[in-house]
Amino acid sequence: MGIRSTNPDIALKHYPLLYQDRPRQLTNRDLPGFLRHRTHDASRVAILLGLFNGALYLPEQLESLARQTHRNWTLHIRDDGSRDDSVGIAHRFAATMPGRDVSVETGAHRGFARNFLTLISAAPPDADAAAFCDQDDVWLPGKLEHALSRLAKVPADRPALYCGRTVLTDRSLVPIGTSPEFTRPPSFRNALVQSIAGGNTMVMNRAALDLVRVAATYRGPVPAHDWWCYQIVTGAGGVVIYDPEPQVLYRQHATNAVGANAGTLARLKRLAALSKGQLSRWSEDNLAALGAVAPLLTAENRKTLQAFRDLRAFDTPRRLRKLGQVGLHRQTRSGTAALWMATALGKI
Repeated sequence: MGIRSTNPDIALKHYPLLYQDRPRQLTNRDLPGFLRHRTHDASRVAILLGLFNGALYLPEQLESLARQTHRNWTLHIRDDGSRDDSVGIAHRFAATMPGRDVSVETGAHRGFARNFLTLISAAPPDADAAAFCDQDDVWLPGKLEHALSRLAKVPADRPALYCGRTVLTDRSLVPIGTSPEFTRPPSFRNALVQSIAGGNTMVMNRAALDLVRVAATYRGPVPAHDWWCYQIVTGAGGVVIYDPEPQVLYRQHATNAVGANAGTLARLKRLAALSKGQLSRWSEDNLAALGAVAPLLTAENRKTLQAFRDLRAFDTPRRLRKLGQVGLHRQTRSGTAALWMATALGKI
């Protein structure tokens, strides 16, 4: 099926291979110069797709996987108790991919975060990398190529997580903007209080995959699988690569599990949630989860974790003073100001 946009300037400039009437097999000549001659990369990527009532948009996402310029991938789908034709669509797609490893698992409803962590636990032992995949997005053709080229710059024995910005679209895939661009370096002190990128952008090298698989044995609640991965990789001294160049069309619609954090309305919603104690509840879950896997963290980051836990019990003046000493921060000035406000209110 073709994917059309009513915004031809954006579509033709950035996504010419997606916006066409009929799909076709990509060739080396279609690729940007920096991607040519690398289409036979040997890295085997396990794509982990969490599925729940995704029949409406799933076919377009599966088509975008089939269009990837990096061809050495397997697809592992776990359906989280769908009541629509999601599983049928997945099986029919598998039938169109002879010779490709496409597995479809069904199970009881666990929620989106635990669904993805279950997929992590079941990732193939021979995978060189793993990529989270949402059911309702569309990947640009070079997404895996682009991520792997960045991950290749990190020594193989060091955990590395690639993530980045997205192109925000409406339900018909018409671009409506981009997710915020963050410029401060990813770090554990940031990860404790903010998730900087969606799981739909994340690709992990094997070392990060092995690390997160161990962390995923924790069975308690975590607010989100992507935030959890950001915390674990930075906490263990790994590398997080944040890419300002979007590689995913992030569809916004009424049933997004999370949705984009962009624009004035989103900021107002975050402030409202903060005032109701949502950040505090997330912090409780994160602290419990990180405490359970503390041996995975570096000694310095275990101290940072304990300092965060301690400051939440202080009175307001000591809490604010300790926040500055520990160096917890969000990516933007407004975000960090909101963090200080939450700390002053005792809602961190």
